[in-house]
Amino acid sequence: DRGPSESDLAKVAAWVSGVALMVLLIACANVANLLLVRALNRRREIAVRLALGVSHRRLLTQLLTESVLLAALGGAAGLVIAQAAGGVLRAAFLPKSVAVGVASDPRTLLFAAGAALVVGLLTGLAPALQLRHVDLTSSLKAGGRDGTQHRSPVRFGLLIVQGALSVTLLVGAGLFMRSLSNVRAIRLGYDVDPVLILNVNMRGVVLDSGQKALLLDRLLTVARTQPHVVNAAREASVPLWSLALLNLYVQGVDSVMTHGVFTMNAVSPEYFATLGTRILRGRGIAAGDRTGAPAAMVVSASMARRLWPNANAVGQCVKTGAESHPCTYVVGVAEDIKAFQLQGDPGYSYYLATAQWHPEDGGIVIRTNGNGAGFAEAIRRRLQLEMPGESYVTVLPFRDVLGERTRSWQLGAGMFVTFGLLSFVLAAVGLFSVIAYNVAQRTHELGVRVALGARGSDVTWLVLRQALWVSGAGIAVGVVAALVTGSFVRPLLFDESPRDPTVFVAVAATLLVAAVTASLIPARRAARVDPMIALRSE
Repeated sequence: DRGPSESDLAKVAAWVSGVALMVLLIACANVANLLLVRALNRRREIAVRLALGVSHRRLLTQLLTESVLLAALGGAAGLVIAQAAGGVLRAAFLPKSVAVGVASDPRTLLFAAGAALVVGLLTGLAPALQLRHVDLTSSLKAGGRDGTQHRSPVRFGLLIVQGALSVTLLVGAGLFMRSLSNVRAIRLGYDVDPVLILNVNMRGVVLDSGQKALLLDRLLTVARTQPHVVNAAREASVPLWSLALLNLYVQGVDSVMTHGVFTMNAVSPEYFATLGTRILRGRGIAAGDRTGAPAAMVVSASMARRLWPNANAVGQCVKTGAESHPCTYVVGVAEDIKAFQLQGDPGYSYYLATAQWHPEDGGIVIRTNGNGAGFAEAIRRRLQLEMPGESYVTVLPFRDVLGERTRSWQLGAGMFVTFGLLSFVLAAVGLFSVIAYNVAQRTHELGVRVALGARGSDVTWLVLRQALWVSGAGIAVGVVAALVTGSFVRPLLFDESPRDPTVFVAVAATLLVAAVTASLIPARRAARVDPMIALRSE
């Protein structure tokens, strides 16, 4: 078990693809809305063309060509940004072995080209269809008031879609952020940042068990003398990276292994102090636990409660490997650790003495007086001098081991937050654009209202009410969509409900504030309409 869960990463990758598609749909709705406004402003131009004999098919082709060209330019810009951001994405979220490239991947380029074409056709379709039904008479009339003639429900429908998709993405971002916060808050049972993991690879060198044990002891001694090293110890397995299992036999407990997964580690006396795992009762592995002495075992608190619920675990006899083996006596109880997974780990762990198990197996754990990652390379170079032939050592920060386990939540949080903020900005810009255009179209109407005695606050509220209605409808649809899709995202969350009311309320409030802010400028502009100018405008 060495690293990230491929199934979790696959699930997150599928969700990231879905999120990217949602952002693309929001962008399509936004651009379609803007193109629709632009097309309505060109109604007189279109009417003149039609009156001069230009066919509807030719006009449709022109409008679609314009939108496809716009999408192609946007796709090209997106590829450039993706290529530049690939390194950041890999460093922040993806395993080191994953190559991220855009320009060098023909499949990505082909997909981007196809997506740009589809987006161009989709965004150009609404304005093109809208202009198929142009009334030549009314459009050619001078003084036709667009504000009363061309209030298209399509524009507001697209805004509702944008708002709904933004709600869904922002809810996902909030859920993943809370999950990541929950992951970082859990007690692992050991320290992470100051700890380094040293592994030995005997490439091209053959040593017997005694020679291998002496090499590991020499590496341990040298490691303790290095600058910034506080302590070092032997270990047979690394939590969340590798594990070992043995058959256990306890008097009075039938089929111990059916009670759960009991992970084994063989450690030297300094292990618990090096890793930062507390001894709760009894003692840890001691220097006297050597060959010839009674076999010693330290068990976790949960393991002690599970096997000896009504008795003191210290002093109990446990047989390892086979029932015919001699007793290994429990000498202490340590705090629970996350040994093989962050979720659902029952905390059943036990520790044997390295000297009484297989002293030639395993590696070394090192504790530094700061962030271990900064000292890893210097320690590795010094210990490499002790290695025979072509054999070598690797020194890995323990934080990297944990990072592999939390990568799915980091990736989910990072992608959802990035795309959620992008969708939020797109929705705000789209709302501002449509409300501003609508205010401009209604200049004559608003002037009449002011001339008849309407106050500025009444006109402001008239505009704000429309924005609140659109955003409220989008939020309602988005909340329903987020609740429906919550069951699908539940397996990717950590101790977090997909229906967390705090997240939903925060997202709804944020979007309402954004809607008011986006519509405030056009609303204030509407409130300052000069009725004389408005009534003269044709």
